[in-house]
Amino acid sequence: MGVINSGFGGQRGSGHPRLPPGQTIADDWPVLTAGPTPDVTEDEWTFTIITESGAEHRWDWNALHALGVEDIVTDIHCVTHWSKLDMPWRGVPVERLFENVDTTYDYVMVESTGGYTTNLALDDLFDGQAWIATEAEGEPLSAENGGPARLLVPHLYFWKSAKWVSGMRLMPDDEPGFWEQNGYHLRGDPWQEERYW
Repeated sequence: MGVINSGFGGQRGSGHPRLPPGQTIADDWPVLTAGPTPDVTEDEWTFTIITESGAEHRWDWNALHALGVEDIVTDIHCVTHWSKLDMPWRGVPVERLFENVDTTYDYVMVESTGGYTTNLALDDLFDGQAWIATEAEGEPLSAENGGPARLLVPHLYFWKSAKWVSGMRLMPDDEPGFWEQNGYHLRGDPWQEERYW
């Protein structure tokens, strides 16, 4: 497994009111990837939520968009110390995917094409906090940036915004995903500097 970093030009944001501790403002959007970049087309893409009963709720590209796409402008913060402010996105709120999902569980394991996983609490996905994003900065998401669709959870470090997202499996307890098994924090709040265990 390798990490690809195209680097970034940035400036120290010391004292900036929207910059969490230890972060630097980036002018561009660095690409960080564990493993190869999957090639998934919009025609092939599906998203599946699996409940504790084994019930599967599935959407293809058109069904996802039929739920209603929103425009979002938000800041993102990477655990590798860069932040990008006022970044425009388009996506479908995660809570809309859960409107007909019955569960008593409080956590999900987010799954991506290629095997990447990350854990999240439902409390971090609802109430306008998370989206299945399909566009960034006015363009469809490129494959290197997680296209055709990625999770967007901007109030947590960006590794929680899984690229090439393909589904969520509901869990009764908070189990670690890929980076969490390798020492990253279970939740990843940038304002608390929850970078590592």
